[in-house]
Amino acid sequence: MIESQNTEWKQSWRDEYLKWICGFANADGGTLMIGKNDQGEVVGLANAVRLLEDIPNKVRDILGIVVAVNLHTQAGLDWLEIVVEAYPSPISYKGEYHLRSGSTKQELRGAALDRFLLRKLGRHWDGVPVPYVTMADLEPRAIQSFRKLAGKSGRLGTESLAESDAVLVEKLHLTEGRFLKRAATLLFHADPEKFTTGACVKIGFFRTDSDLLYHDVIEGDLFTQVEKTLDLLLTKYLRAGISYQGTQRLERFPVPEAALREALINAIAHKDYGALIPIQISVYDHKLLIWNAGQLPPDWSLARLMAKHSSQPANPDIARALFLAGKIESWGRGIDLIRNTCLDYGSPAPRFDCDSAGFWVEFAFPALAAVAPPKKSDEGLGEGLGEGLGDSPQSRLLQLIRAKPMISIAEMSQHLNISTTAVEKTIKRLKAKGALQRIGSARSGHWRVLENSK
Repeated sequence: MIESQNTEWKQSWRDEYLKWICGFANADGGTLMIGKNDQGEVVGLANAVRLLEDIPNKVRDILGIVVAVNLHTQAGLDWLEIVVEAYPSPISYKGEYHLRSGSTKQELRGAALDRFLLRKLGRHWDGVPVPYVTMADLEPRAIQSFRKLAGKSGRLGTESLAESDAVLVEKLHLTEGRFLKRAATLLFHADPEKFTTGACVKIGFFRTDSDLLYHDVIEGDLFTQVEKTLDLLLTKYLRAGISYQGTQRLERFPVPEAALREALINAIAHKDYGALIPIQISVYDHKLLIWNAGQLPPDWSLARLMAKHSSQPANPDIARALFLAGKIESWGRGIDLIRNTCLDYGSPAPRFDCDSAGFWVEFAFPALAAVAPPKKSDEGLGEGLGEGLGDSPQSRLLQLIRAKPMISIAEMSQHLNISTTAVEKTIKRLKAKGALQRIGSARSGHWRVLENSK
């Protein structure tokens, strides 16, 4: 037998163990056994009979709860069993809140304490009312954008959509009495960070984990953040593979847009906004990672999350509005949808993970050739730009650069399946013909395809 989420052994009684009882009451309940060593062996209590009366009284007076204390005897040795039930309301020890998590006890502070108290009171972070914010502070454009999206999705009746902004926001359950909820400031305020630090998305392109090449910060209401983030990912951060069917040019991204959108929406709906940390998207040559602050409930594991495909959104008011706007396809199937969309697209299945601070989804890129390998030798790259590029290797090189302006010569060599020397010769010819220009340094600059190349 070993200690677990619901059991703890102590050789003797100390009043500080009231914190452990507090932790059990705030979690799923549990049993504290006094008179057993770390191996679960009975070592006995000399004062077991006195403690049988003292412990219940101290628990009642200090924690305000009732526990069952049972006396047991084994091989002539007394030990106590303290059985603690889970309490629906938050229990404190002298103003401190403790929680049993796994086989350890944690004192809750800051954002973790806020989350705990809200959960115990049946509230969510996004449902807390915000004083001094009125309908006049919300962005009419954002509300109108929601009307169009909800009308297109068909998930909100025409009568509701025809209501005034104030009535519509009330029907979305974004008010409490005369106050607007936090969710309203995130969904419809032009500057949500005025009320919630970190209510934005950060994207960065990394050469290595410590080598950031460039980045963007996307701000504004949540609907704007979703669309701007996806647009930046597809136009600036992700390199599309280019192929041809006859004269038709085809582009294929390493991750399907639908999977990216669902992962981003999940991050927004499940994010712990109380942590005051932006959603972070890290893009590399071979993978893309989306991270959002948040923690699994105490009795959850990643395996359980995967088995259920998705947990209840941490911000149900935000999630409801996103669903009505057609941004969330279905309830509780986010992980399944992301995985299946990638597999149907021919991309590797994404990897999901969680740590003490938040959740990760990692999209690994398939082996992707941005252009077809040249059919000619290294030296046969063509001379006559003015004769029309068509599908020549020079055209493919320019297409590579258009897709990824910061691409390196080594990457060009890999995608074109030619030597770096041949790439450098081609670049020299394109520069001489006024089709290509280098902006900035060799390390931090980028390429620019000039109008002549058309």
